[in-house]
Amino acid sequence: MRNVLVRPLITEKMNDLSEAKGKYGFIVDVKANKIEIAKAIKEKFNVDVVDVNTIKRKGKTKTQFTRKGRFEGKTPTYKKAIVTLKEGQTIDMFGEV
Repeated sequence: MRNVLVRPLITEKMNDLSEAKGKYGFIVDVKANKIEIAKAIKEKFNVDVVDVNTIKRKGKTKTQFTRKGRFEGKTPTYKKAIVTLKEGQTIDMFGEV
């Protein structure tokens, strides 16, 4: 079985959403669907998932000009998932005790 959850998405906007509306963001596997994402969140954090929204971001081509010539590279394609939890449930992203 592949690892569906890659890492949590920790930004100021996601922190505001998690505090106000109980929504949490994750970077997930590009091939994962909403059902697999919901199951992975439920297993890992033991919470009830109400809704999953996904956004797929395509990688961009970047060019850098140097003395030696031109270098081209590509940023990776990734998928974000914004998960809404049941009212009153939370996920501790930072593991504070």
